[in-house]
Amino acid sequence: MNDEQAEHAAEQTERDSEVRDSLPGDLDPSAVTEPYLFPNNSRRRIPALLYAVIGAACILASAVIGQDTPVVKGSFVNNGVLVAGIVLILVGLYHAQAGWDLSFDEEQALQAAARDVGFPVGHASAQLGWRGLRSRPTWKVLLYSNEPSPKHRGLVLVDGIDGEIIERFVEQNPEDWTDSRN
Repeated sequence: MNDEQAEHAAEQTERDSEVRDSLPGDLDPSAVTEPYLFPNNSRRRIPALLYAVIGAACILASAVIGQDTPVVKGSFVNNGVLVAGIVLILVGLYHAQAGWDLSFDEEQALQAAARDVGFPVGHASAQLGWRGLRSRPTWKVLLYSNEPSPKHRGLVLVDGIDGEIIERFVEQNPEDWTDSRN
């Protein structure tokens, strides 16, 4: 490496040391003062109603305005508006049936999963997913045993509506964390 390359590398290192990475204030987890409330799936019913109303309006417009009237002559409303209305009503019906009420929150799911795995739980996390054609809400809970280097881990699927344990997978932890302790 010649002197010019070394000087360039030193300047780059100096510029890199000036860069500070930090979270914006609205993403700072230490600023959170109250527990997070997960949005309920039943909110899907609002767009379902909107889809159905707009779909019905499209069908009505196709039936009334789509006819060759002296005023409009069907130039703005064609068969596509009728098809769009039918599709919007079908999408609205799907959203209405998929608008389950999430009555089992993540804290309850974590507790149910901890009772089910058969070992004392240390770290755990829950993620909401959906299963099946009807999009039934399901908590996916990942748990580790309560030791400095966890010996067990488990994945438990908990129904978000009634809290039923759908599936459970528990195993010896294959990860080696001995080098990560400081």
